[in-house]
Amino acid sequence: MGTHEFMKQPVSDWMKAEGPDSDIVISTRVRLARNITGAPFPMLCTNFQALDVFEKVEHAVSLPKLQELGPFEWVALNDLDPLEKKALVEKHLISPNFASEARYGAVFLSANESISVMVNEEDHLRIQCLSSGFQLSETFQKASCIDDAIDSKLEYAFDEKCGYLTSCPTNVGTGMRASVMMHLPALVLMKQINHMVHAVTQVGLAVRGIYGEGSEALGNLFQISNQITLGQSEEEIIEHLYQVASQLIDHERQARERMLQANNPRTIDRIFRSLGILSHAYIIDSKEALQRLSDVRLGVDMGYISGLSSGVLKELMVLTQPGFLQVEAGSALSPEERDMHRAQMIRQRLDQANRESTGKQD
Repeated sequence: MGTHEFMKQPVSDWMKAEGPDSDIVISTRVRLARNITGAPFPMLCTNFQALDVFEKVEHAVSLPKLQELGPFEWVALNDLDPLEKKALVEKHLISPNFASEARYGAVFLSANESISVMVNEEDHLRIQCLSSGFQLSETFQKASCIDDAIDSKLEYAFDEKCGYLTSCPTNVGTGMRASVMMHLPALVLMKQINHMVHAVTQVGLAVRGIYGEGSEALGNLFQISNQITLGQSEEEIIEHLYQVASQLIDHERQARERMLQANNPRTIDRIFRSLGILSHAYIIDSKEALQRLSDVRLGVDMGYISGLSSGVLKELMVLTQPGFLQVEAGSALSPEERDMHRAQMIRQRLDQANRESTGKQD
């Protein structure tokens, strides 16, 4: 698969599956940070040392054991233009910092995009596995399998007392960050989200926005992840996150049930007003588009809106982001041009979905 194939579809193949609790949990991610013994961390590497890491990892990931999980594509970041890098960030296949700062950076991508291995990011390797819905244990097992395969070829920096050694001290130990991306619109509308966020942080988990640390919770999307990597096993971290996320799922379901029972005209109006704006707007920015898409998705999940799948809305949440939007357009666009193109794309995709649901033909 060529690099441009990854840009053709906004929703990765793994996202198209309806995983467990997918009405609330958009995705599950497990990321492992690893470094190679004898090489300085990427921030301290010379260009020669960074290139040496690049070449060692490229050789290691060609192992037959890994290819059995593939097929894979090796993508050097220098071969991508800025818009293509931004599109990969928007698909959560690489991190924002990696797109802008990596020297001799590369990403090893599976064809269905559920596996990515970033090379020369903050650490020499960032092994990432993604799954649709709420699948923490399954996603961890996949990441562990890839980790073991690479470990058989490369010697990781590891200390018997501290565990895996990483560029950032907060990752020392297991080197693992596990997270779930959750859509929590009912808790937001019922004004319970601040209480929930406080409760989650009190038990040692982090709550971030759609693109991780330092990003906003746009579209009522919240990323819940572990903060502790030292002193706990991977299994303990996964179990703790599972228990807390399960409680959040229950609270969101209860909030939606209360909203249904209340049958508040203002809530229903908000949902259909958002659908109307998305269906007819001539210009719309990315922040408003995500919020309106969140409202409509809630309407679909609660049964107020029929004939529109959550898959279409998931697709639009990625497709309408600035990088992917410009890749699709084939050129760089000014902010106003992006807002116009975004509105046009949403109108066309919703019209297509309506025609598909009613069986109408052009």
